[in-house]
Amino acid sequence: MFHSMSTLPFLYLLTITTPIFAATLQASVEQVVADYALSTSTSLPFPSATQNPADTQKIMVADWSLGKGAIQDNPGNLAFVADPFPNASAPFPTGQNLSGPVLQARYPQGSFSYETGGSQWYNLWNATAGAKFQTMLVSYEVAFDENFDWVKGGKLPGLRGSTKSNLAGCSSGKEKETNGSDCFSTRLMWRKNGAGEVYASIPTANGLCSQEGVTCNSDTSTSIQRGTFGFVSGRWNRVTLLVRLNDPPNVANGNIQLFYNDLKAIDQQGLQIRTNSQVYVNGFYFSTFFGGSDKTWETPRDAHTYYRNIRMWGSSAASNLTGNTVATAAASRTTASGLGLFGGLALTGVAAALWI
Repeated sequence: MFHSMSTLPFLYLLTITTPIFAATLQASVEQVVADYALSTSTSLPFPSATQNPADTQKIMVADWSLGKGAIQDNPGNLAFVADPFPNASAPFPTGQNLSGPVLQARYPQGSFSYETGGSQWYNLWNATAGAKFQTMLVSYEVAFDENFDWVKGGKLPGLRGSTKSNLAGCSSGKEKETNGSDCFSTRLMWRKNGAGEVYASIPTANGLCSQEGVTCNSDTSTSIQRGTFGFVSGRWNRVTLLVRLNDPPNVANGNIQLFYNDLKAIDQQGLQIRTNSQVYVNGFYFSTFFGGSDKTWETPRDAHTYYRNIRMWGSSAASNLTGNTVATAAASRTTASGLGLFGGLALTGVAAALWI
């Protein structure tokens, strides 16, 4: 069950100049799981001791059900390290044992795009579980270096899906990868000053690009509700992403929800995520780098993000929301304001929903 903000007397939005978001619903990961009857679950096991990049890669390949049995991009940028912020946990404790090493991703000075910094790999939980998930939830915690320089933005992990024949990959940049016939992806992004968004490679049916808070980018990706929440450096942030596929494929009743520190920040409905009934949600899509794909996105110094408590839940049930049949004409990518809840006001990146 969701709780309104009025039932949380000790919860405040701490800001320097502007609010980061105005979430109205609070729910633990477990509450969201129960609400959508997500009965199948898994988690990614972490080692009990720190590991160098080479041994980190061996552990991940052996235990994390990676697509192609490998880390696709920059395995040397990953390592299990000591928790840099053991006393700066996300609010609303999960009850999980969070002691021990965390996964560090490195972005070398001057890097931008997945070719030069960060890392990318896929977890194929769907295939290993022998299931056909049409709803999936992933929850993880992410931390950024103290005084992290956000530059223009960068990618963060999310979920991806595909047909059985296209387990290799899916992202933005190619029309086939965003028309819903073969695959889709729903990653997160940080933007300037830590502003957050869902960064989706999905169809843009029924005028999605003209909806408030939606930006259809030139690389065929779609930014959903940029600025309705914001990341904070120097401490842990919990994100929970729920994807419910549209059903049938020609009806736009798909749903993407994002909870930041257990507060609902995004609930985008009326989506056509797939155009093919054989597209299912496969698993965790770890994708992180600065960019963008040109030097205006590059990090001015070595930088790091950290990850822990990666958990997933799934169900064979698709979205049961109502939705409009998709028009047969080609969808326009005319962009709306895309300014999010606060009309594009610059976010400080320092505020968050916290217990005080």
